[in-house]
Amino acid sequence: MSRLGVISDGISRDLGHALRVAREAGLDEVELQFVGEREVGDFDEDETRRVVGLVREAGMPVSCVSRHVFGGLLVREAEPGGDEHRAHLDKLASCIDLAHRLDCDVVRIMSGRREMILFGENGADQWNVAHGAWAGLKALVLPAVEMAEREGVTLVVETGNGGTICSATTGRRLVDEIGSEHLKVLWDPANCMFASEPPAPLGIEALGDGAALGHLHVKDVVADMPAAHLRVCELGTGQLAPSLAPMAEWLARIGYTGAISLEAVYRPDGGTFEDGFHACVGRFREIFG
Repeated sequence: MSRLGVISDGISRDLGHALRVAREAGLDEVELQFVGEREVGDFDEDETRRVVGLVREAGMPVSCVSRHVFGGLLVREAEPGGDEHRAHLDKLASCIDLAHRLDCDVVRIMSGRREMILFGENGADQWNVAHGAWAGLKALVLPAVEMAEREGVTLVVETGNGGTICSATTGRRLVDEIGSEHLKVLWDPANCMFASEPPAPLGIEALGDGAALGHLHVKDVVADMPAAHLRVCELGTGQLAPSLAPMAEWLARIGYTGAISLEAVYRPDGGTFEDGFHACVGRFREIFG
């Protein structure tokens, strides 16, 4: 059975409060991204001890340590081993250290800034493909995977609406080509709507038997690609609504026992993100619990 949680800062950046709310909502665990004004990987020793203490006191395991490692990097220009790349790897090392201290074995990475056309044929391969982007991404990710192998953690690369890995299809391809058990896909199917990949059937087909799936984010949206506009919705009322039950059925069929995080980024008119969390969490538990 899957483990249900929430990205804590979607409720509040006050971690103690977020933990209490998540526990009262019947969730199993939390995913850490921002605490106060700091992103994971930026904590000093006192802050780290405080975070670890709050998590221990709440009795809620941490499913994933989620920093935007490699987020925004230009994959055709960033030099593997260069200063910018090295700075991201240093932050990844800090996240892995935090994960160890939290008894967590999953750490998120991103995939640089999105290049729209990575592969092509019949002329597109000459005129339209972002030459070097795919190879550049792999060169940036490989040292991170080697670090994860040494440290005994799993990296999950998120399908980001602004990332080179923008779909389950591209995520699966990267995982297959890198070929390490320590790299898997963090599937955020709502983000994939900006790559014209609905969760069912396309995302599910791309992930197949689930061997490449390491973590899952759930939210609901209406994505208008021509207008470059995104609206976050109450869970079950947006474009993901028809796919939620098939997703849950597929996860049960493949025997997925990993984490599913509610990404609490819905804010109702006149309300707060915490209000949005409460509006979504019941449906989340009903579908995926």
